[in-house]
Amino acid sequence: MVIQKEKKSCGQVVEEWKEFVWNPRTHQFMGRTGTSWAFILLFYLVFYGFLTAMFTLTMWVMLQTVSDHTPKYQDRLATPGLMIRPKTENLDVIVNISDTESWDQHVQKLNKFLEPYNDSIQAQKNDVCRPGHYYEQPDNGVLNYPKRACQFNRTQLGNCSGIGDPTHYGYSTGQPCVFIKMNRVINFYAGANQSMNVTCAGKRNEDAENLGHFVMFPANGHIDLMYFPYYGKKFHVNYTQPLVAVKFLNVTPNVEVNVECRINAANIATDDERDKFAGRVAFKLRINKT
Repeated sequence: MVIQKEKKSCGQVVEEWKEFVWNPRTHQFMGRTGTSWAFILLFYLVFYGFLTAMFTLTMWVMLQTVSDHTPKYQDRLATPGLMIRPKTENLDVIVNISDTESWDQHVQKLNKFLEPYNDSIQAQKNDVCRPGHYYEQPDNGVLNYPKRACQFNRTQLGNCSGIGDPTHYGYSTGQPCVFIKMNRVINFYAGANQSMNVTCAGKRNEDAENLGHFVMFPANGHIDLMYFPYYGKKFHVNYTQPLVAVKFLNVTPNVEVNVECRINAANIATDDERDKFAGRVAFKLRINKT
């Protein structure tokens, strides 16, 4: 014989729920007494307090091993790369001589980029250093901060300095200047105490023919040792990295030319096919004339 359970009315269900939330006879809240709830809260307070203390201690210990000024691991930056200015999308420098807007954006970017290189700013903030020697500034047990930097004056860029230049870095006449800079690597002695320079060429034979002649500033694309080593952004607060300016004089118009520039230095490899920017940079140059 099947015994059917008596169905509870809605009022009975509500009363049972109210009694579960607060039972006035046993003074229980949601099935537990105040003492039971106090022990549970105390347990979680101690548990999460312990976890917080462990995390804080771990972070503190880790931070003791990290320098505020020098990255602990730099193995992926062993070889500095090269980059160009003006900075463009896909490294394409396209100039339409008859369209001012096409090259004025490059001019504005270069004006802003070269402003810290003004001779007056360099004389105010940086030192006149001895060429051909590294400018080392060891701590010798005492924090030597901030580090001094060597002057790289804008006038060293010759016809690409943009100073009093009615041709706007050559962009208005189809003889543009492109600036090459080497990425910063902390405590890297570029050149291994030997002279170094930047060279540029067309990537293929047809590119070399269409590229035409060009001049470099400083002469021969020279980069002096005195701008190294670099001690980091926080240490070297006024550091301005050396530049090489390339002024293209007679690029074949209306043709896309592939250009590659490399740094020639004893301790910088430029033939790593896995890293296209290691010691080199490739970009496209096009001068449109109508």
